[in-house]
Amino acid sequence: MKKYSYVGVAFIILIFGIYAVPKIVNKFKTPELVTIGKVPSFEFTNQDGKLISNSFYNEKVYVVEFFFTTCPTICPKMNENMVKVQNEFYGNLDFGIASFSINPKYDTPSILKEYAKTHGATLKTWNFLTGDQGAIYDLANNGFTLFAGENSEAEGGFEHSGMFALIDKQGNIRSRIDKLGNPIAFYDGLDPKGVQMIKEDISILLKE
Repeated sequence: MKKYSYVGVAFIILIFGIYAVPKIVNKFKTPELVTIGKVPSFEFTNQDGKLISNSFYNEKVYVVEFFFTTCPTICPKMNENMVKVQNEFYGNLDFGIASFSINPKYDTPSILKEYAKTHGATLKTWNFLTGDQGAIYDLANNGFTLFAGENSEAEGGFEHSGMFALIDKQGNIRSRIDKLGNPIAFYDGLDPKGVQMIKEDISILLKE
């Protein structure tokens, strides 16, 4: 059997370390979060009948979604995943969630309150919001660029994005960048990977 000198073995270990360490460091590198835009002013009624404006979330990191309570397709999964996000940061007063109904004519505060109860939304800073439909659609489509609209041919009569938006303490829409250096903009509320990414990035923003 061929024997190797201690010097040779040490050289091999050194070379391996030079190439391996950067890979390990890169794997655990903190994602860079960029600013996508500013959340415009809004004011809607929550499940408790209280007026909630964007000022409610001042100095809070929060997640935004657009949904409706009678949605038969993606909403149940979105809110199942949103509850996972809630539970990850439960008790942190610097964290919140805003769920805007795109069917406000049906989704009254009492309907939203029951929906929150049956879906495990117990976080005090999780507001289910209803109000003028035009204002909500404008906030979704123009404020966040997250599509929402009526469609009589769609299941449930409405269409909307399944993405979550992440907002920092100053009211900026933030996101991580992909491997090509482009902002992902929003987080897939239907994909476990997207949910994991937003939880990681919430933790980053809470420390800012």
